[in-house]
Parts: sequence; structure tokens; C-alpha cells
Amino acid sequence: MSLLNGIMGNATDANHEQVAKELEPVLIEGESVNLAYKLVRDLIVFTDYRLIIVDKQGVTGKKVDYKTFPYKSISRFSVETAGHFDLDAELKIWISGAPEPVQSLQFRKDKHINEIQKALAEAILK
Repeated sequence: MSLLNGIMGNATDANHEQVAKELEPVLIEGESVNLAYKLVRDLIVFTDYRLIIVDKQGVTGKKVDYKTFPYKSISRFSVETAGHFDLDAELKIWISGAPEPVQSLQFRKDKHINEIQKALAEAILK
């Protein structure tokens, strides 16, 4: 069911150890992966210090775009949940000084959007 969820655009839990190994060249010394979600090939990763969005591009996924959002720079975020006719949920993230969201992620109707919202709130409000 996890593969089907991934194909359908639903976020699925990702193995933290596997994600940490994949992000080894990107993580700083002492930084660890606290939460990780897979969205098809992409990743949403919460570490001790930042939110990392990993966007694998192209057919092979060899080209990768890493977006880092230090928790202290995230000024706000919004979550729009899925409805009966609009089946997509959306997460938008703003950083300090930006009038428009710097990141927008689409999810199919699933429970992980609420988990991600809670994790993001805990990270930026503490």
C-alpha cells in the first residue's frame, strides 16, 4: 500500500536511517533526521535545525534540488486541507521578508499533512 500511496501523491513515512544516509553530504556534523516523509520520489525532512525539501528531477532522478529552510527563517505557513471535491491538500511556507510563499507542496487527501503541520509548528515555535 505504501508504493500505491506514493504513486498517488500521498506522503508516506520514510526510513530515517535511509534518509540520513542519502542526505549525508548535505547534513552538518551533529545534525540528525527527526522526521522524514516521501512524496513519490521527493522528500520532506525535518532535522534538528532545518526543514529540507528534496526534489528529485528528471526521468532518472539523478538531478536533485535541495531546498533548506532554517526554522528561524520560517515566518509562517498555511495548510489547506482536502475537501469532498478538491482532493488536494496544500502546504505553503513563507520566510521572513517574502510576500509570497517560497514553497508550496501538494498532497492527496491523507493524514500526513496534519503530522507535517504539527512538526513544522513545533520546530518554528520552540
